Amino acid sequence: MDEIVKAAMAKWPNVPHCYGWLALDARGNWRMRDERSQALDLPGNIIRHPTLLAFITRNYLCNEEGCWYFQNGPQRVYVDLTATPYIANTTADGCFALQHGEQAFTPELAFLDPQGRLQLSSGTTLAQLDDRDLALCLPWLTLDQQAVSDEALLQWLEDASTPGELHLRPPGMNCLCLDVQRCEEGQLMREFGFVAKPRQTTN
Repeated sequence: MDEIVKAAMAKWPNVPHCYGWLALDARGNWRMRDERSQALDLPGNIIRHPTLLAFITRNYLCNEEGCWYFQNGPQRVYVDLTATPYIANTTADGCFALQHGEQAFTPELAFLDPQGRLQLSSGTTLAQLDDRDLALCLPWLTLDQQAVSDEALLQWLEDASTPGELHLRPPGMNCLCLDVQRCEEGQLMREFGFVAKPRQTTN
């Protein structure tokens, strides 16, 4: 967290939190959601200012309840998550990074859901792969140590009784071999205890 943010929190400790105005979409874009976007359930405008994006990334945190937020000076701006708290991308050298390359990422586990979404985890970090990068990862998959066809992969996904061990081998990660497990939609968010849409509770 930035020192200037820590100082602002100490100076103004009781600033009300903000809900619904900031979102992270499934392609790693931060979006500002004004009143109209919220009222019409629109995704909001993509934030493109590089200094602001870096500021958000440095001050992006999670509270004890699993709600992610951006600490904007003294104010917590809670984040609506379209997919997961982080979004992963492939890199040119066959590795992974988070939030459009802001952070390097070495996953420990991989998961596929019935919709073909690939999710990666390392410790408490959970990231869904940007769907535009999925095609790049398909050649990295093997089933029982062999290249897997689209048809075989679909059968493995759709039928839990289909035999075979699926692995993901990113070519740029020093022979890293990840077991790929089946998961249901939203399963990992629940298991990791993350809140997709934090909202203020009323007493």
